[in-house]
Amino acid sequence: MQTIDALRIDARLRAAHSLSWLSAQTGDHPSRLLHHPWRDNPYPTYRRMRSQGPFTTSKLGFRSANTYEAVSTLLRSRDFGVQPPAGAALPGQFDIIDLSFLMLDPPEHTRLRALARPAFSPSRMAGYRTEIEKITHELLDTATARRDFDLMRDFAQPLPIAVISRLLGIPESDDARFVRIGHTIGGALDGARSAGHLRRIDEASAELDALFDRLMAERRARPREDVISALVAEADDGALTPAALRAMCRLLLVAGFETTVNLIGNGVMALLRHREQWERLVRDPGLAPGAVEEVLRFDSPVQMTTRWAHTESTVQGRRLQPGDYALCLIGSANRDPDRFEDPDRFDITREDASDHLSFSSGAHYCLGAPLARLEGEIALRALAERLPRLRPTAVPTRRGTTVVRSLSRFPVTTGTP
Repeated sequence: MQTIDALRIDARLRAAHSLSWLSAQTGDHPSRLLHHPWRDNPYPTYRRMRSQGPFTTSKLGFRSANTYEAVSTLLRSRDFGVQPPAGAALPGQFDIIDLSFLMLDPPEHTRLRALARPAFSPSRMAGYRTEIEKITHELLDTATARRDFDLMRDFAQPLPIAVISRLLGIPESDDARFVRIGHTIGGALDGARSAGHLRRIDEASAELDALFDRLMAERRARPREDVISALVAEADDGALTPAALRAMCRLLLVAGFETTVNLIGNGVMALLRHREQWERLVRDPGLAPGAVEEVLRFDSPVQMTTRWAHTESTVQGRRLQPGDYALCLIGSANRDPDRFEDPDRFDITREDASDHLSFSSGAHYCLGAPLARLEGEIALRALAERLPRLRPTAVPTRRGTTVVRSLSRFPVTTGTP
């Protein structure tokens, strides 16, 4: 029976993938975002979709929000949520992984978010800075000793995984496993392409849950000053079920890993491709905070999210009914010329760059945004100060994902004799 079910799931997933591919071939812009070569550089497609208006309806039946105003409204307004209203469904989609309050609307979203908020308080951020700087320079010491290194493997990936591991109280010996698991689960945001892909996601999630179960048992026996100990205490008080506790830990890992890895990778790529901006940062490393905001606007680590209409609403003159579904194109909103002047120009001194939507908006504004900004600032500043002659030695390799925009390889050299 399990084999028959697997075959049915595989057939449905492959059929959905094939249908979107066929739609892409016939000029359906929303479908093109899911496939090579369009997803490698989605910005020309976004531009065409914005020219069609604030919303574009795919041949597959769903609509996308293309403009800054439309995306911002869908993210901020309580008329829209991440959960479908009763009776609504999107064909071909599967809830393949539980990411805690990221997938919930108020009031449960509000309650669970409040439990995780102390991990990202201003006082904790101040304490994290010294640790992040220490990890950053240790990684650069090792990487630069070889002159040529892979920015992703040797720096962008291990930095945030080390930081989130310390935040959660996870032993360093598990860092390599977390990178592998994080990639698999992060890629799951695009949905599963086949039964085999779905099985790999399930296996990674189960491996992560087993690791967290082990750590939770240790913290119950010997509590520490870390996030897992605090969440275990909440669970023991009845505020979290065991499943909700695992889901929250899973969310904190994936969110803390994916956003910052891709912020660093996309940021260094943009800086080195716009050499005058890199030289500007080298001359004044104090521009690093502004550089982080412009990277987030120019090439957002998370390109899209989704919202469901819960009430009848009008957005930029378009009527939405309860149960309507929209793909919120964050990457398109951040390049909207009606919001940002000359939006395709990369400028680390852009004054309004921080108005981007890369951390979402409204009730679901990213809880870990201060940590991601801090890591990005420290990473870009350290690279500019220590490696002023940094340059690529090959074209970066992209991961085959759409929701998460990231690199898998980025060979670079220090440029030193």
